[in-house]
Amino acid sequence: MSTTDSPQAAVAPAAVPPVGPVLAAGESARTVALPGFGLVVRSHEDRPGTGDHEPALFVHGLGGSSQNWTLLMDKLADRVSGEALDLPGFGHSPPPDDGDYSIAGQARAVIRLLDAERRGPVHLFGNSMGGAVTVKVAAARPDLVRTLTLISPALPEVPPQRSAWPTGLASLPGVPALYLRATRDWSIERRAAALMELCYGDPSVVDGPTREEAAREYQRRTELPYFWDAMVRSTRGIVNAYTLGGQHALWRQAEKVLAPVLLVYGGRDKLVSPRMAARATRTFRDARLLTIPDSGHVAMMEHPELVSRAFRDLLYAVADRTLPAGAGRAATSPTTEATGS
Repeated sequence: MSTTDSPQAAVAPAAVPPVGPVLAAGESARTVALPGFGLVVRSHEDRPGTGDHEPALFVHGLGGSSQNWTLLMDKLADRVSGEALDLPGFGHSPPPDDGDYSIAGQARAVIRLLDAERRGPVHLFGNSMGGAVTVKVAAARPDLVRTLTLISPALPEVPPQRSAWPTGLASLPGVPALYLRATRDWSIERRAAALMELCYGDPSVVDGPTREEAAREYQRRTELPYFWDAMVRSTRGIVNAYTLGGQHALWRQAEKVLAPVLLVYGGRDKLVSPRMAARATRTFRDARLLTIPDSGHVAMMEHPELVSRAFRDLLYAVADRTLPAGAGRAATSPTTEATGS
């Protein structure tokens, strides 16, 4: 796979911060050391269910972490063996040695993890930037992917909706410093609330304890010596991927994906316009769509039950294709007709 931008000198590699990730009931975390980077991987214990627990891997978006997938992994614990990674430079994973935060660079990290642990093929999930990363993984290594679930994937939208402009401008030199000066009097709680306003369709659904935990995590991340470097370079990686042409363009990569695809879009998404759902549905060879009208950019956090139900529908549809003609199923598929298509 070719990179979408040139690696630059990175901040000196830092050890995984001493305070580990916040874990929910049934979760554990481990560190995986790979050449050039280390990854923190969150796992959810399996629950008894119907059929085998096939492996699943969840990939977060810009500024996110493996914790973004806790609710959905719990919903699916009776069906898949779920793991979510902190991409290099995010969550509790240290920055990559080469400073490569391109979409292709992050995709290589995912592939190396899957190859090293021999977990593939997996049910692969990606949100936002993680959606772009997983599209590249699925296009380059179809042998590693059973199904692909994309939640508000960061696929090129030209021009982007206005509410997404500030995020893109963060890739410009000096802009993060201007933001910090303009918001220097903001409390950490206000900064965390502003992020929720951007990502959630209805931020009021977030309860007090969750807001407090989000504020603590936001403060922890911003105090890391490589935080802004990772954010700025990752944003540049997204912008560069948007402008890349030829066979490595993200929409061309989407055309190459062979795995069945579940697309999830939020009607109130301020970062990825829901109008991109139609193009995505046309582009992927084997796609089904779930649109959640009152969801924002992180449907797996706002509406994990709906996303879980749609994924289970996808599994039923894929399983039906493998049955001999005339064979019946012992169980019926749940339906998402009220919210999906």
